[in-house]
Amino acid sequence: MGKTYERIDGRLRTFIEAQPIFFTATAPLSGDGTVNLSPKGLKGSFVVLDELTFAYLDFAGSNAETVAHLRENGRITLMWCAFQGPPNIVRVHGRGEAVLRDDPRFKELLGHFPDIDPSLHGLRAIIVVTAETIRDSCGYAVPFMTYDEDRDLHAKRFAREDDESLSAYFTKRQIATSLDGLPGLPLPLPPSTV
Repeated sequence: MGKTYERIDGRLRTFIEAQPIFFTATAPLSGDGTVNLSPKGLKGSFVVLDELTFAYLDFAGSNAETVAHLRENGRITLMWCAFQGPPNIVRVHGRGEAVLRDDPRFKELLGHFPDIDPSLHGLRAIIVVTAETIRDSCGYAVPFMTYDEDRDLHAKRFAREDDESLSAYFTKRQIATSLDGLPGLPLPLPPSTV
C-alpha cells in the first residue's frame, strides 16, 4: 500500500539520491498531445535542493519535449525504481521550470552539480522541480538489475561541440518546437557562461 509524504528527507531522500536512473513524464494541455517519458542518468546530474525542490541537468538530445511541456504548463512527474535492495517506487508529482543558459539563476544552480563538466554534454538547461505530491508504492514487479557504470558515449559525442555547432545541431533536430508544435528550446542557444 502506497504512502504519501510531506517532504523529501531521511530514508526517502537517501533512496532517491542512491538511484542511478530516474524517469520524467510530461504532457501538453491538449488531450491529443504527445505524452513524453524520458530516462535520465549520469551520476551527479540530479540533486535535491531542499525538502521539496529538485534539479537535474538537461543535456543535448534529439528533442525538447520536456522543455516545451514545462514552458506551456509546468506539470511534471519524476519516478525512481529500486532495481536493487528492497522493492520500492517513488513518484514526485510537481511543477517544473526549465532554467535556460541565459537565465541569471543558471550559474548559481549549476554550482550544485560539482561532479559534472557541462562542456562535455551540451548542457542546454537546468530543470527545477517543486514537489506537490510525493508518494511511494510497492514495486514488487520491478526486476532486480545491476548498475555497472555510466555510458561515456554522450560525453564523447557532445564534447566536440561549441555553442555555435550545438545550436546548429539543435536547429537540424528541430527542437525549437515540440512534436505537437509547442515552443521548445529557444534558438539560437545562448552562449555558455560557464
